[in-house]
Amino acid sequence: MTEYVGIQGQNILITATDPSNPIEGQIWYNSTTNLLKGYQFATVNAFASGGSVNTARGGAGVSGTQTAGLLFGGTPVPAPLSGTTELYNGTSWTASPVTMNTGAYWRGSSSAGTQTAALAFGGITGPSFLNATESWNGSTWTTNPAVLNSGRYGSGSSGTQTASLMFGGYLAGYSVTGATESWNGTAWATVNPMGAARGYMASCGTQAATLAFGGYISPGGAVTNTESWNGTSWSPVGSLNTARYSLSGFGIQTAAVTAGGSSYLTATEKWNGTNWTTNPTGLATGRFRASGLGSQTAGLVITGKGPPTAFITSTEEWVGETLVTKTITTS
Repeated sequence: MTEYVGIQGQNILITATDPSNPIEGQIWYNSTTNLLKGYQFATVNAFASGGSVNTARGGAGVSGTQTAGLLFGGTPVPAPLSGTTELYNGTSWTASPVTMNTGAYWRGSSSAGTQTAALAFGGITGPSFLNATESWNGSTWTTNPAVLNSGRYGSGSSGTQTASLMFGGYLAGYSVTGATESWNGTAWATVNPMGAARGYMASCGTQAATLAFGGYISPGGAVTNTESWNGTSWSPVGSLNTARYSLSGFGIQTAAVTAGGSSYLTATEKWNGTNWTTNPTGLATGRFRASGLGSQTAGLVITGKGPPTAFITSTEEWVGETLVTKTITTS
């Protein structure tokens, strides 16, 4: 006869206190509380307060993750354009002693990479529509000799420091464009344009799999348009539930989050690869021209312009899913 000890699979830990560092799927019996417990993912889908930036701004560039983020450029209008760079460790922002070579407004939608390897491109400085490209190596900004084919601002972007995509935005004369450019780490090349020319959109993903959503189409105003890039061309996909521009977004092509936008919106939506769903909870502070980074599981919405008209320093941390301790019952 087979004994239970030979078929049970694994022993359940018996402990007087809950483990300090459990792993996903772990089960244990707490002999003090006489409870069987486990560690599993729980859906939260809500924002919580994060650390404040040192310089309030809008239209700033971002890269990285919720626990290792980078913020750069932007402007606290009517003050001069900012090249200030700040780093986030998951709790607080620290100002770098190094600034960008050219501070620019609307680099928030024209940036890619990680906290230690980022790329900034385009933007606007007063009357000048920039085509400049700068690289960040974790401590220093370096101007790259390769420039965009079309200087612009208010565009979308995705990818990494060596494989990026830039699309849409405003050209000199403030004409809206759907032009798309691809970066291979050395040079920019013009590729197929967006289906709907627009500016002030949000975007996320990789150079070969990008999602662009929302934005402003003149003279139509805020739009719900969403387009998907497959590495070769753009295709229209499911629309946002709320039309908005100057919105923040983060994630990947098949799992994204958008929040805020025009008219100081707090509304938040989630993308599942096919449809946008309105989230029951939104931002604590409505804002537009904010920057977003991270994943659908863990992201950040940073700074921007809040009501009534001031640029703000607050950061809100998005928690999509998190590991939690659960008591296991028979009911």
